[in-house]
Amino acid sequence: MSHMNEDEEPEHEGEDTPTIPARTAFRRFWPLTRGLRGWLLIVWLCTVIAALAETGAILLFSELTDNALQKGSLAAFWTPAAQWLGIAIVGALVAYAGNSLAAWTTERFVMRLREHVFDHVQRLPPHFFQRHRQGDLLSRLTGDVEAIETMVVSGLVGAASAAFSALFYAAAAFWLRWDLAAATFVLAPLFWLAARRFSGSIRDVSRAGRVADGAITSVVEESLGNIVLTQAYDRRDAERRRLGDEARAWFRASVRSSRLGEAYEQLVQVIETVCVLAVIGIGAWEISAGRMTLGQLLAFAAFLGYLYPPVRGLAQLGLTVTAATAGAERLIEIMDAQPSVTDPRHPSDTGRPDGTVEVRDAGFAYPGADRAAAPALQGLSFTVGPGELAIVTGPSGAGKSTLSKLLLRFYDPDSGDILLDGVPLRELPLARLREYVTLLPQETLVLHDTVRANIACGRPGAGERAIEEAARAADAHDFITRLPQGYDTGVDPNSARLSGGQLQRLAIARALLRDSPVLVLDEPTTGLDAMAARRVVKPLRRLMAGRTTVMITHDLNLAPDADRILVIDRGRVVETGRHEELLTRGGAYARLHRSQNNAVMDTGELRLPLTYESSYSS
Repeated sequence: MSHMNEDEEPEHEGEDTPTIPARTAFRRFWPLTRGLRGWLLIVWLCTVIAALAETGAILLFSELTDNALQKGSLAAFWTPAAQWLGIAIVGALVAYAGNSLAAWTTERFVMRLREHVFDHVQRLPPHFFQRHRQGDLLSRLTGDVEAIETMVVSGLVGAASAAFSALFYAAAAFWLRWDLAAATFVLAPLFWLAARRFSGSIRDVSRAGRVADGAITSVVEESLGNIVLTQAYDRRDAERRRLGDEARAWFRASVRSSRLGEAYEQLVQVIETVCVLAVIGIGAWEISAGRMTLGQLLAFAAFLGYLYPPVRGLAQLGLTVTAATAGAERLIEIMDAQPSVTDPRHPSDTGRPDGTVEVRDAGFAYPGADRAAAPALQGLSFTVGPGELAIVTGPSGAGKSTLSKLLLRFYDPDSGDILLDGVPLRELPLARLREYVTLLPQETLVLHDTVRANIACGRPGAGERAIEEAARAADAHDFITRLPQGYDTGVDPNSARLSGGQLQRLAIARALLRDSPVLVLDEPTTGLDAMAARRVVKPLRRLMAGRTTVMITHDLNLAPDADRILVIDRGRVVETGRHEELLTRGGAYARLHRSQNNAVMDTGELRLPLTYESSYSS
């Protein structure tokens, strides 16, 4: 496999999600309930009180049947009826409080888990997002988070509720007639046997369904994101087939899941019927022998009617947790992905730097790339100081944009070092480093917000005057004031309201407002026509004034202003010097320059490597 560079897309990963036990998944996410466990205990107490209320109500029903209904005594009706009503009211209030608190607790957990995962994802390196489809990541951050809540919070509360309800109803049934209860409870293990029989299949089909659901989201997101390409190349049928393939996989998993669930439900119904018939048969024999009253039989049957749902629920809960484990596995895969860089244990921060950037013999290969193949960068060295401009150029795929990722410390070099005012970047806190180094990326970053907010994100909390001054310096104020709501006009990444050049000037205004001593420009004029590029050059010059600037570009219009030009090919510096000096040499830089300025030149030359036998030291 060849090394990965800025023009290559790594293959999507995440299809072979690791399999983990439900217990391991539970332990992984249980710490996130810290601060909510007291509320969970209250919810549990509410379920216990509600179960006790139901138990008392059934015992009162037995008394009413034997003393009021069977004897036809109205006087014997009022006292147990009032007690029954009082218990029902208390049980209803407690159940309402418990269910409401349970809903609040579960949603708090979901919100906390989603924030936790989202915060982790934001620290992951760029190659992680290239290897995972965006739609699949969205599915994991939504549906799979809900599945974990089912396992950790709802499942725990449901298990406690079902267990104590079953315990109280079973104790009351044994209190009424222990021999009859013992005879009928022999059939209870059938519920667990049924659940055990179905658990493996349900887990497999749940995992397949979640993968398919993420794939569908990915296809829709990719298709809508490339709608112009889809329409221009009439790819509607191809996109429909892509969606159809993923939808059929989801359909098969969903239908199989429904069939398994329905088969389990019907099997449980048959088991319950056998249990109830056994109780009625034994009870009829006991009544005929005078050893049991009708009220006791009805109460016993009622206890069984209340007992079997929680017993069945415990077995069903096992299946639910098994299905939720598939979602937990997919989310744990994300949580186990490690950031490529972290804050230093003992950070070095001497205050705002002057901005001298020194790259010392830096080498780098992307994680997962073939280390034996040519790395993205190797042996890169240069220095650029305050007020200086260093231009890094070369053919596509040479490793130029990799340099911007190292300067912002998305990655650390595998060899060599990068220093800011003599301090290695790895010794600086990440937040502080990115305050000192501003990136103007190749793709203009636009927030789905107002023009004002898009500029202000360069320095949160900036005042109106500072925002407007930055816009004026970026030659953006005039076109902003002509927008329908001026600075309050809404824009988004796919907005047709602003041209590419205007969006780029907003990005320049944002960078001006940030006012960092070091500036990294990654193809600042890419995608702009000649007129738009010329409109951008003037504010770019204002932005670069007095700052340490590293410009990564194919566009050599600013090359005469550069204090140093580095030509990179296959990860190596093949030439370095000033514009006139490099043109005189007639080497790699001269060939790149001719490709932009000589229309009759054979453009096939651009596809050839720039490296040749003679080399130039830096």
